[in-house]
Amino acid sequence: MSNEQKVAIVTGASQGIGAALVKAYRERDYRVVATSRSITQGADPDILAVAGDIGDPATAERVVTEAIARFGRVDTLINNAGIFTAKPFTTFTTEDFEANLTTNLVGFFHITQRAAAEMLKQGSGHIVSITTSLTDHANADVPSVLASLTKGGINAATKSLAIEFAGKGVRVNAVSPGVIKTPMHAAETHAFLAALHPVGRMGDIRDIVEAVLYLETAGFVTGEILHVDGGQSAGH
Repeated sequence: MSNEQKVAIVTGASQGIGAALVKAYRERDYRVVATSRSITQGADPDILAVAGDIGDPATAERVVTEAIARFGRVDTLINNAGIFTAKPFTTFTTEDFEANLTTNLVGFFHITQRAAAEMLKQGSGHIVSITTSLTDHANADVPSVLASLTKGGINAATKSLAIEFAGKGVRVNAVSPGVIKTPMHAAETHAFLAALHPVGRMGDIRDIVEAVLYLETAGFVTGEILHVDGGQSAGH
């Protein structure tokens, strides 16, 4: 199999934003390695499904190893997998803390380290992480310190890695969304969630996909935290 065709890895790929990103990259003729806990292999031979918990280092190792074995390269990594737990700070449990750190930070670290190693070998690549606008614009109506702790750490790591890799052909960026209309938000919450944004609506999955695709083609952009949040990060 030719390894000239570009390859993207998408985490959290079985539904919502992740599934839409898989589709968008295939439409741009990328081969895709799609991973999540529940993902199953489909009919498209240019989509390789790797099931596993992204917080487990063995999953990260398997995803990148199988990407190289099957497709011969890794050009893009999209760190989309994540969990979000909103509750008052003093009510977070140890289980909440460990789950957020494991999926959001540990998952980011291991897959990014392994994918970046392959990109550095070939002298090119792009890493994009999906974070949250709440890291820049805290809201008393949505107490979510674990999101700020973990996704805020990824924003900081994005800038650090962008500078570390700037002279080596690998760009590192993040997309920082507001609240996006996905199946995780029940319909009865939509009015409240829409009102959190100055533009008066929730974001659509397509808004995030288009932001990622912009960064994919923006060769002079690295270290950017691209806010796609209906004006949340600008103020109220």
